[in-house]
Amino acid sequence: MSTAPKETKRKSKIQIDPNNRIVIRGAREHNLKNVDLELPRNKLIVMTGLSGSGKSSLAFDTIFADGQRRYMESLSSYARQFLGQMEKPDVDEITGLSPAISIDQKTTSHNPRSTVGTVTEIYDYLRLMYARIGVPHCPVCGREITQQSIDEMVDEVMKLPERTRFQVLAPVVRARKGTQAKELDAARRSGFARVRIDGNMYDLSEEINLEKNIKHTVEIVVDRLVINDTVRARLADSIETALAQAGGLVVIDVIGGEPMTFSQNYACPEHGISVEELTPRMFSFNNPFGACEKCTGLGTFMKVDPARIIPDKR
Repeated sequence: MSTAPKETKRKSKIQIDPNNRIVIRGAREHNLKNVDLELPRNKLIVMTGLSGSGKSSLAFDTIFADGQRRYMESLSSYARQFLGQMEKPDVDEITGLSPAISIDQKTTSHNPRSTVGTVTEIYDYLRLMYARIGVPHCPVCGREITQQSIDEMVDEVMKLPERTRFQVLAPVVRARKGTQAKELDAARRSGFARVRIDGNMYDLSEEINLEKNIKHTVEIVVDRLVINDTVRARLADSIETALAQAGGLVVIDVIGGEPMTFSQNYACPEHGISVEELTPRMFSFNNPFGACEKCTGLGTFMKVDPARIIPDKR
């Protein structure tokens, strides 16, 4: 990017923290003419200009090249021998620069699920980080969701109206490909009689064949109960059994109502809202457990425009 002589340069109106900036001195790569520049760190910066004015020379061939070179030099000598030698860009000095990532502007991919995060593979590490250090909160009150005991689960179920019928389910498989033969055989050996697969009920005494290339959800029917004054002890035993079968998760399928999911790990004590333990797939827009139900993770969705269907409203 060509600039006017230093004595005629205009001072930037942007106030930059002197301890949080990238300082470039004497950049002469390609057609750059001894450019001095200060950029704020951790900000979105747009470089504009005419074709050939030096935008790419500054962004890619100077800033990115030096950031990548410094990162390579921090590696061991054994690792560097496989990466080759990187030339230092023609610049006097760059300070405050972190390791950098560059994305090709001339990409040919038009996949709507391809983002900066997926292209650079940072997305996978972010999902892992959120799953490991994330703290779930109740969407109603904002309170931190903590572990829930069996007694608390029973108390929440007992709030249902008198004579409400429900099933206690143990979700042993959740949206996973395969025939699930191992899980079904284990349920039979444990003495269970029924199972719900993808919302449909099956008798475990009959042969069940599932398509191995399709994701399935398998829930063992642990018990069928009706809310009354004497059901509490049996409900507690059934919930405990379901938690043991499904690794700390139980689903209360209310007949004619909304299902209730309880986790032995995380639940809001105020509103009874339970969530599973955080996993990377919950933060993936390519997975049904993390994607928005409305746009399926694309960020956009198709909608009918009535004006195009009925142009003449009369």
